[in-house]
Amino acid sequence: MNDYIIFGTEKINFHLAYSKRKTLGITVTPDLDVMVNAPSNTSHEKIIEKVKKKAPWIIKQQRFFLSFHPKTPIRRYVAGETHLYLGRQYRLKITIAKTKSVKLRGKFIEVTTPDKSKVEYLVNAWYLQNANKKLYGIALPLIDNFKKYKVEPSSIVLRHMRRRWGSCTPKGKITLNPELIKAPKGCIEYVIIHELSHLVYHDHTQKFLDLQTREMPDWQKWKRKLELLLS
Repeated sequence: MNDYIIFGTEKINFHLAYSKRKTLGITVTPDLDVMVNAPSNTSHEKIIEKVKKKAPWIIKQQRFFLSFHPKTPIRRYVAGETHLYLGRQYRLKITIAKTKSVKLRGKFIEVTTPDKSKVEYLVNAWYLQNANKKLYGIALPLIDNFKKYKVEPSSIVLRHMRRRWGSCTPKGKITLNPELIKAPKGCIEYVIIHELSHLVYHDHTQKFLDLQTREMPDWQKWKRKLELLLS
């Protein structure tokens, strides 16, 4: 069942489930969902009291996961519109011709196409092509570095995710959002290091944060940049 509490100016929605467990547990998922699992005999008042007590932690976790949520604005793919690539802004330059191509030249992303309606497709294909090349290139030395912890991802794949920049499965599969190609290199490294750290520690404990800080002392700066990216 779904329920909620009001904490200051914040409304915290949560999903409540009862089970045979002995203690009440609260989990915040990477998609910002709050899951409350309570013993079957727990009163509603006690559940609300517990959620309110944990509200500061819940909000902190949601804001933490929010840094992995792309905020891409609506694009129209018209001449002069700005687009990001590796953290820098470029303007679209569209040329109508018989050939099809997308090239980065100076301060422009130059698109040549016989059909204006194909600009969006061509630009997105160009982004994906560069993401496949650049993201793997940035990841490889970081993966090599993490081998000292005797961990290595089983695979790295690119997949568009509406609400996340990256993820890591318990079996070591790391997924990166190709939209990261629009972010500065430091932001990309932050996401990759974050996911690689999950190969060592699967949750967000202090040990996990200590490892992330050891591997990237200024990760908070890049996290903030990522939170503001494409806003």
